[in-house]
Parts: sequence; structure tokens; C-alpha cells
Amino acid sequence: MTQLYPLLMSPAFDPRPWGTLDLSAIYPNHKFNERIGEAWLTGDNSLVSNGPLAKRSLADLSKEFGVDLVGTAARDPERFPLLLKFLFPEEKLSVQVHPDDATAQRFGDPWGKTECWYVAHVKPGSQIALGLKPGVTVAQFEQSIHDKRAEELLNWINIYQGEMIYVAGGTVHTLGPGSVMVETQQQSDTTYRLYDYGRERPLHLEHGLASVKERTASGKVIRPAPVAINGGKNRRSSMIIAPYFTVDLFELKTPQEFSTAGLEKNGAGKTSVQILVAIEGCGVVEAQGRDPVTLAKGDAVVIPAALQGFTVRPQWAVEFLKSSVPSETMPEPATRL
Repeated sequence: MTQLYPLLMSPAFDPRPWGTLDLSAIYPNHKFNERIGEAWLTGDNSLVSNGPLAKRSLADLSKEFGVDLVGTAARDPERFPLLLKFLFPEEKLSVQVHPDDATAQRFGDPWGKTECWYVAHVKPGSQIALGLKPGVTVAQFEQSIHDKRAEELLNWINIYQGEMIYVAGGTVHTLGPGSVMVETQQQSDTTYRLYDYGRERPLHLEHGLASVKERTASGKVIRPAPVAINGGKNRRSSMIIAPYFTVDLFELKTPQEFSTAGLEKNGAGKTSVQILVAIEGCGVVEAQGRDPVTLAKGDAVVIPAALQGFTVRPQWAVEFLKSSVPSETMPEPATRL
């Protein structure tokens, strides 16, 4: 059996009508001839770019290695649990909704799509729409779609760099232009388009409206203050702890050790794959007995759960998000709009 090691992922650039030609905030050395809306990092079809497992997909590797890759905290031991991607909106996305688990299963899907967005870059005045305005019913929202004024019933909020936004399944939402987001979500691409500003793309009103909830826990995550670690030389910010994912932001100036094991309240440890996505700078990921992997801005490195421990060694400095599956059942995070 091929020995697992830190997996450097190849970003898959996905054209979208609302995307941009300029991805220089994250990928300064890439040039594009069509609008790119998303850069997929850990989807089922995302490919490894380094070592003996190069050109293998995460879906294939999850089936082959099971919990050695995804960890014992994953809901399905043979499917990669989290999808991470960059979002590059230059125009408004369609107004859309993702189902929660219960609704998705009614429609024949294994699970829904709850997600979160980290605001990596943003222009002044940028906004997102998150949920319906207070008091608006699903019936009123449906009528506004037919009347071509759905935007008027959405809850629009300003966003700022460094914020984390929780988007629970069932939340009507859209992104406005002017930001770069890092999205962490359940491994699902179930999206129901409800309103698209007259673009000639199909809508999914039957399933979409059946998925909409008038009230959800979505909003800007209320977070504790950053914590100094490793003698105050590095910094960790707990961005979100939610039922399907946890995301921490690390700013490193000296080497930092990490573990793939969590700890439950009853003392029984569970493991999770760790996903590192670099926002700024550059570092090297090291795991005992494996070749080191460079982690530079825009890169994603998947740390298989079986590796247990690894080290990130900054090259001057590196800033990255670390996502994983929680080791115990967690409530939805505290948020505000």
C-alpha cells in the first residue's frame, strides 16, 4: 500500500459569468482568458500534484485509504468530508440556497450544504446578502422572484477583511462584487438557483423554495480574540467551530507543530484530515519520514489523518487557514448580522 504523505492539491479553475480575469490577489502568476469564479481545492475530483499519488483524485484516495486519509471524525469513512475553494466575484452571484441535511435527503442526496466564508480580501463597500429581511415569508419571497424584485427582500450587509461568515443550509444568500472568499463547506455541490438578474440560466424554484428557511443561524461569527502561541512568536485565531467543520487562522513566524487528533469530552480521541490553505506568505509542511511540501499563497495541502503530527515551517512568515472535521458533535456558532 502506498504510504500517505502531505498532499499538495492542484487548483481547478472554474469559469463563471460572475467571475473575474484578475486573480492576482491569490494567484499572481496565473493569466486567464475567461472569467474565473472559483478555484476548487479539495473537491471529490480535485487532483494531487506531488509524490507517488500525483494525478489521483480525493474521491479515489478516500475510497482506497478510508479513515487513514479522512479520519475517524468523518461522517463517511470513504468520502472526503470537506470542500474548500476560493471565490472571486466581480459581479453579483445568483440568489441561491443550499438544502440542509434533512431536506437534501428528501431529495435523494446524502447530505446538504452548510458552508462558511472567510473574507481574505475585500474592496470598500462590498456586500453580501444573507437570509431574508425580518418578517419576510417564503411565500412573499417567491412572489418577489416572479415580480423580478427578489433583491429587495434580502438582508444585505457590509463585509470586511478578516471576517468569518456562517451560511447554514436553508439560508437564501448571494455575494456582491469586490471580495475574495475562502469557502469551507460540506462535500456537496447542491445549489438551487432562485433568482439570476435576467441571466439566461435555469432556475430551480421547486427544490429551492422547499429548501428555504425564514430564519437560520447564519451571520458573522462572533469569535474570541486571537491567542499568542509558541512563546508569543505565532498567533492562532479560532474562526469558527460548527457542526460540520472547524476553521482556524494561523500567522506563523517560527515553526509550529500540529496534530490530526482531537479530544472528545469523554477523553476518546478522534482524528481528522487537516486542510491547509495559504492566504499570504510561504512555508514548508513537514511530516516525519515524508518529503517536505511547499505551502505558498493560493496552495492547499491535505494532511492525512494517519500522519498524526506535522510541522509548518514558515519561510519568513506564512498565514493560512486550517480546516478539519470536529471530533465531537458541535452546536451552530454564535453569529450576528
